[in-house]
Amino acid sequence: MDTSSPAVFVNAELMPLYVGRKVRAVVQVIGLDGGVVTGKSVDEQQLIIKGCSPSVPVMNYMEVIGIADGNQSIRAEILTDFGNTFDTHSYNQLCLLANGEFKGLFL
Repeated sequence: MDTSSPAVFVNAELMPLYVGRKVRAVVQVIGLDGGVVTGKSVDEQQLIIKGCSPSVPVMNYMEVIGIADGNQSIRAEILTDFGNTFDTHSYNQLCLLANGEFKGLFL
């Protein structure tokens, strides 16, 4: 496990804080257009995932690790298919904890 460049747990609301940095997010795939995925973040907002040709079906959840290249977009490095069921509420709570009171445990 590479700990030299950790990926920050984010939802769409937290993305603007990390533009230019490595982030980790989970989205539900709602659209595919070439190398661009439109996804719904765990906080019900839209995120754009660029740079990977995913084999993740529409409506499945996927984790993306990459560089936040805008307030609502990620340039993907790694994609992982999480299937068609995922606890978005718990993951959103994890994002909030990892960027709040318990930030020191995650970075």
